[in-house]
Amino acid sequence: MTRAVIAWALKKSGQGHSVAIATIIQSKGSVPGKPGAKLALIESGEKFGTIGGAGLELKVEKMLHEVISQSGNMPSKGGRIERFLLHKDGKGKEVTPLDSLCGGQVTIALEVLDSVPHILIVGGGHVGKSISLVSDTLGWSHSVFDIRSEYSNHNRFPSAEDTYSSTVQDFINSEDSHSLSRFSDILLLGHDWSADQEMLIGLLSKIENPLRPRLGAIGSKAKWSAFRVAAQSANIPQSNIDMVRCPIGLLIGAHSPEEIAIAVCAEIISMEKQNINSEG
Repeated sequence: MTRAVIAWALKKSGQGHSVAIATIIQSKGSVPGKPGAKLALIESGEKFGTIGGAGLELKVEKMLHEVISQSGNMPSKGGRIERFLLHKDGKGKEVTPLDSLCGGQVTIALEVLDSVPHILIVGGGHVGKSISLVSDTLGWSHSVFDIRSEYSNHNRFPSAEDTYSSTVQDFINSEDSHSLSRFSDILLLGHDWSADQEMLIGLLSKIENPLRPRLGAIGSKAKWSAFRVAAQSANIPQSNIDMVRCPIGLLIGAHSPEEIAIAVCAEIISMEKQNINSEG
């Protein structure tokens, strides 16, 4: 069960969810769950695993909801420890009494597995390669798409989660709003403006959640103006078009691919921090 809960938590984290996990780390006497038992849940309340059920589990579920909603502002980064006495007459400042007659004691660790950015790099050229290296340094995930197979493969991007090489239309046809939500950000960095434009319009026609993935394109204001007109001509709603950032990256005077990569990833860090603060 422990392995199954961890696998579920990693899957949900990979889909962009923060996951709160409760683990029994110590028990004494008669308790419903034994050390190692785990319960995990995400923001929506979807859960997996068990720490034994009964009143203990209901109490811990409530606490997991609390820690996941406060994960960005927790005084102790990583979680907290809670001790429970399974007896209705339990007293003491360092334990939480439960309406039970079991009489056992249990110590539970509560922690949050925060999601990390998973960037889809559209265009495996110099800037895309540099962004992949910065992502690796930050512990982020990244995948790569390029219509040229020599620029999207595991030899060029050995740490990529996935590499895709096909026509833009084939890629768009293989995706929907739910599957695209596995990416936190999609960055259009292609060598061919027409391929970037086709990808942009295709993505805007698919994405329903304006918060995930975030869309950004490298380029000038003139390039973005042309993209915007093309998207409007394709009957993309203006609200969807307004989701796109172009040009991407913080204004730090970046010129080289390496500098641009730092500026782009710094912007993503800024947006991630804003999300945490708004949720907290």
